[in-house]
Parts: sequence; structure tokens; C-alpha cells
Amino acid sequence: MDIKTASALHRLRLVSGPEAVSFLVLLVCSVLKRTTEFNAVPFMGAVHGFLFVVYLVFWLDAWNKAKWDLKTGVLFFVLSVVPFGGFYADRKLKRAADDAVIASRARREGTVDA
Repeated sequence: MDIKTASALHRLRLVSGPEAVSFLVLLVCSVLKRTTEFNAVPFMGAVHGFLFVVYLVFWLDAWNKAKWDLKTGVLFFVLSVVPFGGFYADRKLKRAADDAVIASRARREGTVDA
């Protein structure tokens, strides 16, 4: 994995957690708006909308650089619109990055022909 691909995946991973949290907070704010006088939906909607757009930009960049197949690309998109999906995406991206580092070290040391 080259540095540009690793950077794209890292950026996607960095934004997936906050995007997932903002989505959950927006859902809580929506419930509170309907049940109480508290209305933070306009503010949280804007925050979540911004983070979602950033996620989409980083998702497209990662898809392009990592050369994901259609199934993987669609999976990471779907994870952005499912509650708690961003946390799962973060775990998958971390695991992929760790595997790439291990494979890179093994290739450099000549341990494996990966």
C-alpha cells in the first residue's frame, strides 16, 4: 500500500467516528424535539450534514486510491447511513491498515512474497 492510499484510508477512518456520533446525537435530538421543548435539531443537522459530506468526499477518495471493488465501496457508503455503521467502518479500516503494515514489513524483510 502506498502512502497516498494509506492517507486516504486514514482520513476516512478519522471522519467515520465523528460522523457516526453526530448521527446518533441527531437522532436523540429528534426524539427530544418531539417529546420536550428542547430543539437542537437545526444545529445538529448542520453539524451532521457537514460531517456526512466530508465523509462522502473522503469515501470517494479512498475508493479511488484503494481501488476497492463495487461491493467494498458500497459497503462503506451504507455504513455511513446506518446507525453505529461508522464505528464498524472505523474497525474495518483499522484492521485493513494493520494488515497492510504487516504485509509491508513481511515483504521488506523477505519473510513472505505478498
